Amino acid sequence: MTDTNLLAGPALRRLRKHESLTQAAMASALDISPSYLNLIERNQRPLSANVLVRVIERFDFDPRTLREDDAIGGIDGLIRRMTDRRFADLGIDREEVQEFLSAAPQVAAAFARLYDTGGSGIGGGSSGYSESGDAAAAARRVIERWQNHFADLDHAAEDLADELRLSRGEISAALSERLREKHQLSVRILPAEVMPGQVHRLDLHARQLQLSEMLPGAARRFQIARQVGALEMREAIDALVAGANLTSSDGSDALREHITDYLAGALLLPYRRFLRACEATGYDLAVLQRRFAVSFDQVAERLTTLGRVGERGLPFFTATIDRAGRMTHFTAGGSGAIYPLDGARWPAWVPFAAFERPGSVLTQAVTFGEGEGAARHWFTITRTVDGDGVSCAGRRAVVLGIEARFAGDLALARGVSLDRADAVPLGTPCGRCGRTECLTPAPARLATTLASARARY
Repeated sequence: MTDTNLLAGPALRRLRKHESLTQAAMASALDISPSYLNLIERNQRPLSANVLVRVIERFDFDPRTLREDDAIGGIDGLIRRMTDRRFADLGIDREEVQEFLSAAPQVAAAFARLYDTGGSGIGGGSSGYSESGDAAAAARRVIERWQNHFADLDHAAEDLADELRLSRGEISAALSERLREKHQLSVRILPAEVMPGQVHRLDLHARQLQLSEMLPGAARRFQIARQVGALEMREAIDALVAGANLTSSDGSDALREHITDYLAGALLLPYRRFLRACEATGYDLAVLQRRFAVSFDQVAERLTTLGRVGERGLPFFTATIDRAGRMTHFTAGGSGAIYPLDGARWPAWVPFAAFERPGSVLTQAVTFGEGEGAARHWFTITRTVDGDGVSCAGRRAVVLGIEARFAGDLALARGVSLDRADAVPLGTPCGRCGRTECLTPAPARLATTLASARARY
């Protein structure tokens, strides 16, 4: 068995104290020197695989506790909390957060718990967030901990898709037939005037899933798949929501909605088939849309879920921006991107130009990094989509992003410079950003400049 680079000092120290052992006694039990154990406990030496096996055998140790930082989202989850404006003057960088998490993971978990239950500073006051915003943030934190990959649900959805033999030509028919045969529900398309303000509803009295005629084909298939997933995997969904221990019903409802949407995507885009298609086409979004008969935003969201162990896809994030420039949705996936607390209102970012070219796919290399020591280099892809069953009033820009170092083989990156020097710099909010080349609106820069001048005099 080969050695690993696992630093597990705090966990080993807690185990030793729980067993009421001195370092010499534990070292003897593990057949290592007391000085070596001391170095391991201080994170100055990694815990080798051989020593870990002895710890497991002699102390009935659960190795899963070595990943205790997963509960707070790891280093990225802790950094996200440290970006709170209340800590802005402290200049905390990624390296310091990493040291804190490595040296005192339990203290870091205590800080995260206090932060999460006591409020993040974005739930009231000047930011004007509502309770529903807090609920959405709580649900998003849970999704971030899972990196938006729910392995058991994904496998179950893939097995069901294979059972139904879903293909482009029979997706709707196969799913509709499943609803009819197993759940005694029929699918009915109704005129828009019969469903004012709605695009779908479940009528249990009539035993119908009712869809508006205004829904395009991909959205209809998604709603049918969503209903199949919600009915057939209800227990698994309930278990995930209950396990999240969210304190509000709104937060639990938001998480349930996300997981149900996740299932619909997993049914329409079965994991292995979708990943193979991605790799074969260079993640060509247009080809993927055609091949699986789905929409741009459905493909984008599915790309954030490809975290299966041993079969991982590229690590994307996705975001949605409305016509007013507000970020209304964000999924980090496995990208490590941190949710921009102030909405990422960067006019130089291509999503803001996308509304002038509806339906066109636009690409851009940028640098940004909310709360991090150094801005990260991203390749972003943007396209506008219209709200389901709604005219251009529901139009929004969907952004798909990936670190530029992973983008070299993407079909849409051909001809785009991935040199960091050519990337468009996007600043953090003015109160926390000292860039001179910032491309945010002049009034915000002027206000910050005047405030700095007053402070000097």
